[in-house]
Amino acid sequence: MFLKYRSGTSKAFLNGLRTLFWISTRFVNPDMNLEMDVFVGNTTLIDEEVYQLWLDGYSVDNAVAKREQTGVTGCFVDLLLSDTMDQYRVFYRLERLLQSPDKLSNQLLFQIPPSMQSVLFERYYNFDEAFVRELLGKKLSKGTKKDLDDISIKAGVSLRSCRRQFDNFKRVFKVVEEMKGSLVENVQQHFLLSEKLARDYSAIVFFANNRFETGKKKLLYLTFDDFAFCAEQLIRSWTLGAAGSVADDMDVDLDREFLQELKDLKVLISDKDLLDQHKSLVCLGVRGKMSTHCDIEGNFKGLSRGLVNIATKLMHSKDVRDFFIDLVEKFIEPCKSDHWSSEDVQLFLLQYTGSAHALGTFRHQVLWERYMVTIKSCILKMYHD
Repeated sequence: MFLKYRSGTSKAFLNGLRTLFWISTRFVNPDMNLEMDVFVGNTTLIDEEVYQLWLDGYSVDNAVAKREQTGVTGCFVDLLLSDTMDQYRVFYRLERLLQSPDKLSNQLLFQIPPSMQSVLFERYYNFDEAFVRELLGKKLSKGTKKDLDDISIKAGVSLRSCRRQFDNFKRVFKVVEEMKGSLVENVQQHFLLSEKLARDYSAIVFFANNRFETGKKKLLYLTFDDFAFCAEQLIRSWTLGAAGSVADDMDVDLDREFLQELKDLKVLISDKDLLDQHKSLVCLGVRGKMSTHCDIEGNFKGLSRGLVNIATKLMHSKDVRDFFIDLVEKFIEPCKSDHWSSEDVQLFLLQYTGSAHALGTFRHQVLWERYMVTIKSCILKMYHD
């Protein structure tokens, strides 16, 4: 009789690996005679379920137990163990190629279809958000790697998986940190990842390079998605690449000249006439549109000082690192204390940004727009009702 494939049984085990011939053999069982025809091909077939178990850090024995629990049928346990061990051997031999994606398509040992290669890369470089949230903004150094035991427990991710993810972050960082051009495109092209995953890695690289503080208690409510979105806004508007520079690290380094110029915005709060004019325009513009309990008159000066002071201090590296803390303390928390909704915040920021264009003596409109467009996007993403 033929051994037939049942749902959940490994295709890689049934079809075999890497040679092109038929084998006919007979297995003798105390209870029955079983003849099995096996086809062994030269294509390296990957069981995606076993691959994910390997990536998640399961040992062979634990992976076998997991496969039994998830309904693999039609295999003796020893065959399931043998299949899992064979798959794991393939993955360990593949790993050095996964770490240098361009080499996989240029080697002859593993014949893997392009579609499966994409799956291998995407899953190998995928990460647990709970883990990356703990690591975000930290230096990707040996010292941080020593802390992975504690981070692993806190994030609920196996230590083996944490080490793989950390090494991936560090590898991507080292490759792209010195490159010109789009950070997302550089990650995508050199590691053959999807655009979404490349954008996430770009955020990780950007945060690691600029060492933004993300671990303070006031920031723990923010998710990796919140920070990744903000990183994209900062890269798009505040980096050397955004300024059209031809310097290295265009999308990794903040535009220091721009940050220096932001000190000129202080006139909006130091000049009493400008401050009063700005306040009048904003209050007039939002009248009847925001929630009735929002105290625009009472909060305006404090909020405006907060936003402008954040800008004027960004020339200092420490204040760049504290950027997200400052947004929370100087703007988000005061608005929450007054029970503003996200819609209230959006209306205020739109009017606050736009009204500056009507201030006749204010001569930094382009600078103001570049600053406030990004600030507005970040605040709205970070403002959780």
